[in-house]
Amino acid sequence: MGGFACAYHAGGMAHTNGHEPRIGVLTLGLYVGTCYGGAERVAFEFVKRLDPERFRRYLCVVHAPPADRRAVIESDLEELERLGVDVLRLECESFLSNVAWARLYKLLRREPIGVIHAHMPRASVPGTVIGRLARTPVIVSHEHTWSFQGMPIRRFLDRNVVARGSDVLLAVSERDRQRMIEVERIPAESIRVLPNGIPTPAASVVSVRAELGVPPEVGLIGAVGRLYPQKGYDDLIRAIALLKERYERPFRCLIFGHGPEEPRLAELIDELGVAGEVRLAGRRDDIADVVRALDVAVLSSKYEGMPLAIIEYMAGAAPIVATAVGGVPELIEDGVHGLLVRPEDPADLATAMQRLLEDRDLAARLGRAALERQRANYDLDVVVGRLEDLYLELYGATQAAVRAHATAGSPLRG
Repeated sequence: MGGFACAYHAGGMAHTNGHEPRIGVLTLGLYVGTCYGGAERVAFEFVKRLDPERFRRYLCVVHAPPADRRAVIESDLEELERLGVDVLRLECESFLSNVAWARLYKLLRREPIGVIHAHMPRASVPGTVIGRLARTPVIVSHEHTWSFQGMPIRRFLDRNVVARGSDVLLAVSERDRQRMIEVERIPAESIRVLPNGIPTPAASVVSVRAELGVPPEVGLIGAVGRLYPQKGYDDLIRAIALLKERYERPFRCLIFGHGPEEPRLAELIDELGVAGEVRLAGRRDDIADVVRALDVAVLSSKYEGMPLAIIEYMAGAAPIVATAVGGVPELIEDGVHGLLVRPEDPADLATAMQRLLEDRDLAARLGRAALERQRANYDLDVVVGRLEDLYLELYGATQAAVRAHATAGSPLRG
């Protein structure tokens, strides 16, 4: 990492060239970039979009990117550097790497960093520990969802390390916040909700149906997301098999993404005899254009927090069918912005997809309502504005406490 040249450290404030002081904010993640999952993409967009007039932006990436994604990730990080973000690549091979964590500690002590924002527990645990050792004024730990089942060590660390070491924990949905309170027994006052968001895509007239091999008269069902068990694509494929028996008009289902479930899902497609209807279409970078081409956009997940896929569907005015899990009902009111179905219920999923294929007026109405809701509440700039307000609030509170203790003549940590 180069270019960490700053005038002086003043409790997390950077003073440069006579401008108003800026708060130093360090985003910390195991991986960060556009070719990972939702948490890593959100972290990338947050650090990219923070107002550089008010915040000095730092990014610390813990792990080296996988070889097959290194070129894309390096391109992402170089983009951030061109925008004035200071990037530290730890290239950490083990969480026991003293050298890597020592580099992070030295950075926190040397640079005017007032806020650490750690994404996901495997960054939040070391982030809170090292941040407190380095006397960083504010630590924010961001939970992007998990299943809240099993894993007692995870609950222990979240409650006794992350929650106690952080000034605020962020949940992506009210449902996740409640589960953190109920399952992990984290104090309610420690948790706030910050929903995910995406950049509202620019208008486009691009049609990708021909490229996808789907004629205009064929109903197009699509799903976007990594091929992981959580996403419930086995339920979607079984629902397509049921729909094939019920629905008389031609249709296709394309699943966009990559991941370890691909071989198993391919076998299931062959086993159920739906190779003509379902295709694993791989990862694409033009998701906004793909979503606009869909007649039905599906989320079949078994659990979720605040899925970016749903917000992408909303931004494309796509008619949505989604399982009512996690924060999904906070995004979509059933029958208003889309149709909600029971998780792990292929029959319910098939019925909802058929309804939207047959009732195009309903589909269009749901799509328009979803688009309006996304623009009002889940545009990324709106969400980043809320995050900036939170940073300012938390940092201001710590500085007020420092001044109060200084006035009283009392020592104060950090």
